[in-house]
Amino acid sequence: MDYFFHILIMIGIYMILALSLNFLTGYGGLISLAHAAFYGIGAYSYTLLVMKLAIAWPIAVFLAVLFTSFISFLAAYPFLKLKGDYFILGTIGLQMIVFDILYNWIPLTRGPYGIPGIPRFSILNHILNSISENFFLLAFITGIVFVIFFVLYKSPFTRILKTIRENEIATMAMGKHTNKVKIWTFVVSGGIAAVAGAIYASYITYIDPTSFSLDESIFILTIVLVGGAGNLKGPLVGACILVVLPEILRFIGFPSTIAPNIRQIIYALLLIILMFKRPKGIAGEYGFE
Repeated sequence: MDYFFHILIMIGIYMILALSLNFLTGYGGLISLAHAAFYGIGAYSYTLLVMKLAIAWPIAVFLAVLFTSFISFLAAYPFLKLKGDYFILGTIGLQMIVFDILYNWIPLTRGPYGIPGIPRFSILNHILNSISENFFLLAFITGIVFVIFFVLYKSPFTRILKTIRENEIATMAMGKHTNKVKIWTFVVSGGIAAVAGAIYASYITYIDPTSFSLDESIFILTIVLVGGAGNLKGPLVGACILVVLPEILRFIGFPSTIAPNIRQIIYALLLIILMFKRPKGIAGEYGFE
């Protein structure tokens, strides 16, 4: 039963990541390969606040979101001057910079050694050590994130964002400040990714830079592309499929030495097939033709 709850927890974490990236990519049309960087900033900032400053976890999560949102805000200004492929390359550069900082700033992040012993969430002084307890708290947090995006997707802000995605020049002609809208989209996307980072750090109780690499950013983007972008359903479907898929391979019995490579091949084949047969993904509304 613990194994089942563990899979659900990982699905929940990636749902939050996919929903946050979908806001930037599916609604804003901005393909980013730096989402794991914000995920990692959230995880590390939360961990340092809890372990170094002994701040209560709800406040630490809130501060980690604020800090990551601020970093997203600083990154948005230069990157949003880039268009198309150049924007994607810029986000790859940001991802590599953040990874190198996490890997090499050993006095702060412990670099490749990672940070062990991260305390788990607690409620009324009761530490949530069991996997089932962590699942129910994560389900509650994921529900809150889902409601936030549900309200946000129905808002005038997102309607303007979708208009920018379809025709930025026409949106500017209507008197809308398109750069400001895209900057705030970047900020919201990065800030919500920090929530997933804090949950991951608390649940696993150990973090190191390899969990927040370019490969992880590609995986998160793959979730959005496979599940579908531009609505709430797509990221949820993508997270379920791509988190459960490796577990199916585990039960098939592939040797551990080749299972990761087979998983990467399957992900790539899924993307290739979907790009040809269904550019909008399995349950999406926006296609990247």
